[in-house]
Amino acid sequence: MRIVVAGGDGFCGWPTALYLSKQGHEVSILDNLVRRKIDDELHSNSVTPIAPLEERVAKWKELTGKDIQVFVGDLNHYDFLTQVFEQTQPEAFVHFGEQRSAPYSMIDREHAVYTQTNNVMGNLNVLYAIKEFAPDCHLIKLGTMGEYGTPNIDIEEGYLEIKHNGRKDVMPYPKQPGSFYHLSKVHDSHNITFACKVWGIRATDLNQGVVYGLHTDETALDPILNNRLDYDGVYGTALNRFLIQAAVGHDLTVYGSGSQTRAFLNIKDTVRCIEIAVNNPADKGEFRVYNQFTEYFSVQELAEKVKQVATQLNVETHIAHLENPRVEAEDHYYHAVNTKLRSLGLEPNLLTDEVLTEIFETILQYKHRVIEENVLPTISWK
Repeated sequence: MRIVVAGGDGFCGWPTALYLSKQGHEVSILDNLVRRKIDDELHSNSVTPIAPLEERVAKWKELTGKDIQVFVGDLNHYDFLTQVFEQTQPEAFVHFGEQRSAPYSMIDREHAVYTQTNNVMGNLNVLYAIKEFAPDCHLIKLGTMGEYGTPNIDIEEGYLEIKHNGRKDVMPYPKQPGSFYHLSKVHDSHNITFACKVWGIRATDLNQGVVYGLHTDETALDPILNNRLDYDGVYGTALNRFLIQAAVGHDLTVYGSGSQTRAFLNIKDTVRCIEIAVNNPADKGEFRVYNQFTEYFSVQELAEKVKQVATQLNVETHIAHLENPRVEAEDHYYHAVNTKLRSLGLEPNLLTDEVLTEIFETILQYKHRVIEENVLPTISWK
């Protein structure tokens, strides 16, 4: 198939582009390279060195003989986006091309406005481009489990049957997002729902949990194909931060009580979920939602897992609790449904000691690249 991967230079997009290329699809990457510029803004970096996009793509062709076309530009520039659609005529559009950090969106007004403008308007442009230039194209949109928040009932896959005053209906699951970033994803979902209804677009929203891991089979072929490993208080997930903190001899800094529970999945499962969505497109006019995760853990459980692996590698570490910089429920119910992708063939890669050890050993190899003052939070929700 002809597939465009927006955000194809990023943490999820890059391994997805390689994986789909390996399966024989005609892949194009669309990216504005802003994530690299944000590293400069934050005075931060990936622990693993990241080659320029052109060098990455050239190395992939050298190793596999497969071409990946690159378009450098912004989804918010509609003339540019129309040229991409006219040249590629995509059958699937995989949309990772959004600002993905909740803390980044909470820095100040400017960053909140940038996040919502970039994400919501960019996605709206994609919907119009599909309508005008590729009406049969299947939009595969990266959402987030963070759209749901932490309700005191089970989290269903996108929809909930409601009974009220003797009547019932199936309605979009209520959303309780926890940041301006997560709110942007909710706005995306509403816009896609409407576009599917009025224009007959086919779309799959993948409400993804927190992604961990480093290598896929494809990115492990050569260091030039390395994937990102973020660790700072802005883009680093709790698990990544704990692994880096252990490697540099810093306490593992758990926010608040550590009882906050979130859904997780391995990067290898991310690329497989995209393939499943590509191979099983939504119907015309259908907006379907899959909860894309395999396990869930509390923050405290993650810290304990990292401490155990570090101990096995003779690295001494300690768990410390910080005042929570976020405004979030710490003790809460959490149970989410994730049956649809499994029913289509997803076989999960779970968070084992072996997986953590592989990541930790890579971090130890590159720990000289860690900027230690970045391992603590600097952004407050309040």
